[in-house]
Amino acid sequence: MSLCLASAGSLKALSLAAFTLVWTHSIEKIDWQEDWRVTAGGLQLVQARVKGSGAGMEPPPEARLVDGWFQWRPHRPPMPEVVLGNSGAAGEWRLCHDGSCRTLSEILGHPVGANVTRMTACNGP
Repeated sequence: MSLCLASAGSLKALSLAAFTLVWTHSIEKIDWQEDWRVTAGGLQLVQARVKGSGAGMEPPPEARLVDGWFQWRPHRPPMPEVVLGNSGAAGEWRLCHDGSCRTLSEILGHPVGANVTRMTACNGP
């Protein structure tokens, strides 16, 4: 399985089984991270982390503070598609894998801007 990204007429398949999605909250200016797994059933959210709370980003009651991050394991089934919007107020979504992070614009090869990006599990590049 691979991760497919589609935005503004571009499609990119990445051969990876797991990744971390990172973004900066537009109001609080703190990072949020989510660990995802690419499965035959879709994209599985494995763990979420946030550096703080406030303005609609309160961690759930089961979250635990570990090394300055509130961490928890969401319990939801794999999703066939994850849609990422971009307000332009907080910078870009970043996708991290094997110790490096790149913006969606870097991955897709053109500025994503305010365009929606769709993530899905797909069969190979």
